[in-house]
Amino acid sequence: MRDGAAMKDFLRRIWTNKLAAAGTLVVCLLFGVSFAAPLLITHDPQTIDVTRILDAPSKTHIFGTDQLGRDVFSRIVYGSRISLKVGFVAVGIATFIGVVLGSLAGYYRGWVEMVVMRFVDIMLCFPTFFLILAVIAFLDPSIWNIMIVIGVTGWMGVARLVRAEFLTLREREFVLAARAAGAGDLRIIFVHILRNAYAPVVVSATLGVAGAILTESALSFLGIGVQPPTPSWGNMLTEGKDNLQIAWWLSVFPGLAILVSVLGFNLLGEGIQSALNPKLRKR
Repeated sequence: MRDGAAMKDFLRRIWTNKLAAAGTLVVCLLFGVSFAAPLLITHDPQTIDVTRILDAPSKTHIFGTDQLGRDVFSRIVYGSRISLKVGFVAVGIATFIGVVLGSLAGYYRGWVEMVVMRFVDIMLCFPTFFLILAVIAFLDPSIWNIMIVIGVTGWMGVARLVRAEFLTLREREFVLAARAAGAGDLRIIFVHILRNAYAPVVVSATLGVAGAILTESALSFLGIGVQPPTPSWGNMLTEGKDNLQIAWWLSVFPGLAILVSVLGFNLLGEGIQSALNPKLRKR
């Protein structure tokens, strides 16, 4: 009952925050469009029609067609699946690595903390995007490689957040009580402490999805991300830049899709932070 009341209170704070509510609606819409893609589109996103090349937006093709006569709206809808898949899988990998390493560093301290945090410092010395480019150069530019590379190069912030939370929680009374009751280190870390340190992790993960979507779009725009003919917002922008003067819709609509989705996740992350942080609830 207590958990149910806490969840209701959390959802109430989200909906009373206008920006957070707007972000929630955008994210829900993005998920709805992604899952309902087969019901929403009337044109196959990969079907080439040489009679409809670079058609302007109309009733038949509401977002127009590209240089091969493919329906832009259909490709954007299916591209949302790619963006969500990359965002959540990459952030899931980064969050898992960051939580494990941050928990160990914050709980054990000593040489474990020194090794983990020095490794974090070394990773932070490299610009993330250029590190991703360097790794991708040795791999095939597939969607799975993109997700894994983004994940294994984006865990450092989560590790630092979790470590900081563990440093403040490891000497609390409930931890001492669990240790006195005979609980092992792993149980104390992942059952007692981590469940009280989830707030910054949830916020970081939500904001991380937006960052992963931007990174995937940038890689696809450069031609080393998702490869055509698979529709991705990034490679759609690449195709649109060559016809920008005569077919503005090829760049505008994919760009708006990236803008709205990233903005939605950022607003949702800020709303979750306000809802979970007692110091920000009155703002």
